[in-house]
Amino acid sequence: MVQVNIKAADSTTANLSSRLTSAALAALLGSFILIGVGFAHSDIIHNAAHDSRHSFAFPCH
Repeated sequence: MVQVNIKAADSTTANLSSRLTSAALAALLGSFILIGVGFAHSDIIHNAAHDSRHSFAFPCH
């Protein structure tokens, strides 16, 4: 009975760790798209990110 609870706790910890890792990677990717690509010198790349930046009230001018 104790082993079942330990396995359940390990599974919950692994699931939480996986979710936190996924959230951190998504935040990094989103930051790169909004900031890194938005301030790029290429007009095509800038315009691709431009509307989404303004929809989140993120200034770029």
